[in-house]
Amino acid sequence: MLLTLSTTYAPATDLGYLLHKSPHRPQSVELSFGTAHVFYPEATAERCTVALWVEVDPVALVRSRQQSSGSSQTLEQYVNDRPYAASSFLSVALARCFGAALSGRSRERPELARRPLPLQARISVLPCRGGEGLLRRLFEPLGYTVTAKNHPLDATVPEWGDSRYFTVTLEADKPLGALLSHLYVLMPVLDNDKHYWVEEAEIDKLLRHGGQWLAEHPEREVIARRYLRNQSSLAREALSRLMEGEAPTEPAEGPAMQDAVAEPPPRIVSLDEQRRDAVLAVLMEHGATSVVDVGCGEGKLLRELLKERCFTRITGMDVSIRSLEIASERLRLERLPELQRQRIQLLHGSLLYRDARLSGYDAATVVEVVEHLDPPRLAAFERTLFEWARPGLVVLTTPNAEYNVRFTGGLTEEGFRHGDHRFEWTRAQFEAWARTQAERFGYRVRMAPVGTVDEEVGAPTQMAVFTR
Repeated sequence: MLLTLSTTYAPATDLGYLLHKSPHRPQSVELSFGTAHVFYPEATAERCTVALWVEVDPVALVRSRQQSSGSSQTLEQYVNDRPYAASSFLSVALARCFGAALSGRSRERPELARRPLPLQARISVLPCRGGEGLLRRLFEPLGYTVTAKNHPLDATVPEWGDSRYFTVTLEADKPLGALLSHLYVLMPVLDNDKHYWVEEAEIDKLLRHGGQWLAEHPEREVIARRYLRNQSSLAREALSRLMEGEAPTEPAEGPAMQDAVAEPPPRIVSLDEQRRDAVLAVLMEHGATSVVDVGCGEGKLLRELLKERCFTRITGMDVSIRSLEIASERLRLERLPELQRQRIQLLHGSLLYRDARLSGYDAATVVEVVEHLDPPRLAAFERTLFEWARPGLVVLTTPNAEYNVRFTGGLTEEGFRHGDHRFEWTRAQFEAWARTQAERFGYRVRMAPVGTVDEEVGAPTQMAVFTR
């Protein structure tokens, strides 16, 4: 498969500085599925073109543990379009070979990396599952002039008609990083497949490379669904996080790019991070030293608690064993020094049953958990938390249903932010519930917004702080 990038910016050879690839020295990069080659067919002051040529080894694909198709059609595993048609293979190669440029960075030409340049991208064979119409709906809203040449199924048999493969040329004045991010995300979307297993980590990749433009794209739902291999739950989660402004900060796939510069661009503070910061601030304000995170999930809040020495006893509890396994990996429990390891533990348990292990803590945190419970089970949860565990401080957050009108996409058919939500409270409903529990179990409660407050509909997240 072949991708070429050209510019007529003067001097055009500055393209080499942006890509961190010299026009005078071809380079090859070994990948798990083959080899990527970078070279320059032309490099003059007037016009410069770089080529990314990826050789895919079909036999290595079948033998690779990363193969995810699970197909029983042995012949199809060996005979397919993967060696020549652009797909997620080309996206991975692009990230490996042009990682710094993809992130919008350049050590030698930082200002040039941010400047719109006259660019042309040509993909020799691009599968368009959805036809030329989908191709144009994906790229034209991003400002590209699209030229697409359809290839016949067989030139010697015209009656068979056209294939789904196109030679595509995209032209626009854009920063190089923007063009690369569009290609990285949209090539697998047009192919509507991926060569590896798709799980929640793929949401981070989509937001990392699409977060600056995807929210405003008219086809964002199609893009999210296809990029995530039509897994509706992942697509809903991606759109929800996208509309909340959540952008991951972890590096892109593969080893850290050696070409990255020391000063990263300004980072968006996601709503998820704002929630954790708000909860952490309340815990420290009240001087809590022992904390149990009820419904800890994958351990994001636990990781922040572990960073603060004032928390000497930290416990995370969740009903999902898989989530606890991920939390253990995230926290690197097996590699923690012994003194650190003694501060934290993970428990498997339910929020709906009395559990002596939850007793004796200064504080309990319940972050974006209560909305996942069936309403008839709320009474059991209330007694488990406020009557039996009975910590001195409870910090509980939940979505503000009124804020959902500010989301232009990513909601479920019920109007919820996540497919597993059983309900979402308005501000009045949440405050009424919180004050009822405080009066019932002997607590005081105050309400607080989390996130940017909209004058009409409030903040995206609402928080209740109970003190006994």
